[in-house]
Amino acid sequence: MSAHAAERTGRRRICVVGDELVAGIGDARGLGWTGRVAARTRSEDVLEYYPLAVPDETTTALSARWESECNRRFGAGENRLVVAPGSADLRHGLSLARSRLNLANVLDDAAARQIPAFVLGPPPRTDTDGAALAELSTAFSDVCSRRRVPYVETYSPLANHEQWLADLASTGGTHPEQAGYGLLTWLILHNGWHDWLDIPQDD
Repeated sequence: MSAHAAERTGRRRICVVGDELVAGIGDARGLGWTGRVAARTRSEDVLEYYPLAVPDETTTALSARWESECNRRFGAGENRLVVAPGSADLRHGLSLARSRLNLANVLDDAAARQIPAFVLGPPPRTDTDGAALAELSTAFSDVCSRRRVPYVETYSPLANHEQWLADLASTGGTHPEQAGYGLLTWLILHNGWHDWLDIPQDD
């Protein structure tokens, strides 16, 4: 544990904004990736998670609402923001430049308020063009890289994953089931989550 983590104890509030996957839609256990990540994250602090999901939400809508909704949940202590933009921008005809700008605005506003951010990229869907979704994910990754914000790529590792595709086949191509949410959880936990929270990772 780092010296900073050793000295810090208290409540830490984590707001998670994104589309329906943030709410775990389609998970029979009702956990989704948010609940699974919370269950697998151990900290001396009390970590409070506030999932704020809107189905089929574009980055334009997300950028317009995140601050007012999170302000109602953030406290006087340490606050953090997880942004999980889905693929709705593609279905609603937003340009790649607009998607980049929307995410950049969210991250820049959070940075100005000294709220650390973490971004989960959009996973594959069979109702959305794969090449366009891969390009969108790359654009989001670049926005995060320029700001040194952790970004979890989900499209590439899941695009041809047998279990993920099986889940999509069972749901009409729009969202995973239990196994798929487990895959998202693994990707998050093994791609900078604990470092971002400044806590040790369980073996």
